[in-house]
Amino acid sequence: MRTRKLASLVALALSSLALGAMAQQTGGEPAKPGGPTTSTTSPEARYGSAPYAAGSAMHQTSNPKAPPMTQEEFDRARQIYFERCAGCHGVLRKGATGKPLTPDITVEKGTEYLKVFIGYGSPAGMPNWLTSGEFDEKTVDLMARYIQHDPPTPPEFSLEDMEKSRKEYIPVDKRPTKKMNNYNLNNLFSVTLRDAGEVALIDGDTKQIINIIKTGYAVHISRMSASGRYLYVIGRDARLNLIDLWMEKPDNVAEMKVGLEARSVETSKFKGWEDKIAIAGTYWPPQFVLMDGDTLKPKKIVATRGMTVDNEYHPEPRVAAIVASHQKPEFLVNAKETGKIWMVDYTDLTNLKLKQLDAAKFLHDGGFDSTRRYFLTAANSSDKIAVVDTKESKMAAVIPVGKIPHPGRGANFIHPKFGPVWATSGLGDESIAIIGTDPKGHKANAWKVVQSLKGQGGGSLFIKTHPKSTNLWVDTTLNPDAKISQSVAVFDIKDLSKPPQIIDIAACAGLKDDGAKRVVQPEYNQKGDEVWFSVWSAKDKESAIVVVDDKTRTCKTTIKDAKLVTPTGKFNVFNTQHDVY
Repeated sequence: MRTRKLASLVALALSSLALGAMAQQTGGEPAKPGGPTTSTTSPEARYGSAPYAAGSAMHQTSNPKAPPMTQEEFDRARQIYFERCAGCHGVLRKGATGKPLTPDITVEKGTEYLKVFIGYGSPAGMPNWLTSGEFDEKTVDLMARYIQHDPPTPPEFSLEDMEKSRKEYIPVDKRPTKKMNNYNLNNLFSVTLRDAGEVALIDGDTKQIINIIKTGYAVHISRMSASGRYLYVIGRDARLNLIDLWMEKPDNVAEMKVGLEARSVETSKFKGWEDKIAIAGTYWPPQFVLMDGDTLKPKKIVATRGMTVDNEYHPEPRVAAIVASHQKPEFLVNAKETGKIWMVDYTDLTNLKLKQLDAAKFLHDGGFDSTRRYFLTAANSSDKIAVVDTKESKMAAVIPVGKIPHPGRGANFIHPKFGPVWATSGLGDESIAIIGTDPKGHKANAWKVVQSLKGQGGGSLFIKTHPKSTNLWVDTTLNPDAKISQSVAVFDIKDLSKPPQIIDIAACAGLKDDGAKRVVQPEYNQKGDEVWFSVWSAKDKESAIVVVDDKTRTCKTTIKDAKLVTPTGKFNVFNTQHDVY
């Protein structure tokens, strides 16, 4: 279909039901099977989905009402969908942040209608894949036809499959018995090099790269063991890597595939259980696995398939955020589509004790309040924040906020009027919700939005402050306006009535090419006097990390290196280890 013809359908299509966000990562040509793709931009994360594992068996069904496709076309479209679409719409296309894309919906809409949404996007968050240059017209047509076919079902992934994939590069008894380097590990940063399938370990004091470590594709999160020795990273391809920071040159000591697509990993933090148990959750299969913390040897799989908070069966409840309780030997596991939070007692993996709390759909990311007693987590599709009392193991509140909250870990600070609060920004609008978190000292303000700030617009992925800072930083990474996505808003916590200062972080980077230069994820150093930002462009473009002086709000240092390919998430070891945000 020609671009002109597509344009003629825009007005009609955009007045109808938006199909939601169809994908995630920005990039050029689709990747070759099994290879990484370049970076993106779109709700839930144009952060992206995992690349489909080449060679994995799939089960294609035939829908006679769907437009014809060759096997070659189907296989190519299947890969693109898993790489770019599944994170929002689900592996089985049942919907999440994005709307359902099952054949009963898509066939009725028809190919031409679907091409408009894929090509031009929509105000509801659907990326403009054609007009952005990320898809050509043939690819738009391919995907419009593909989503009218029955979704193929990926294979399951068993304990045996995990064990077969596990590699222990350095056995525990061959690892250092003490720290063998002179690095200040407390101020070390683990930086995701998204499309390279690597993480960069950067010395926060010297700003020098210590090592580039091979990992899974598009690492979603880096988590520290309670001792501060082991770094766990997990990619969207469900590859989990264990890095020993005590080594003379920190590197992988073990790795394992935990499924086909994943987002989350965590380790035991309760006193007496430090470094003993690790847990990883997957988008596919919908399950989580508990394992030995120092070897990654898998011990127990728990499926999350089951009933939603609305008492409807869901076949694909993906595991989003996982956090370790500081109150009990428990993990808190977000089952995205069911809207349920699992409390997992890890003291006895054979006789596992599980408790489910009804929260709201679709659960995504979140973090603790300043006391580390209450876990606040986003329910994207419900536009709510759910609050768990981890001491009492019960829900404390479910709080309405702005559209599609996406806090990362959120931001804790003392409000000059309302006392201890936690804040979240969001993907869907410009609002920043400030929630009271002190039911004892400020009971009247607890578990309600006490103030709403106005940011730059929708498309925010992360909000951040530090106990030693009076600044509140908010990115707008996924905003379609390049001027906005390349800058950040910073609020004065001492006077939140003032409008934010807008800082052009991308300009500080001084990048010379025409890359997207999206600014993502403020992250503090250990001292709380520096804020690090990723300036994120495509794989074939220059990217950088900009370090800002928190007190003066001025650019301090720019870290550039050819090895810094698509830097996105950054995790300071000390802050991650101790849940400081």
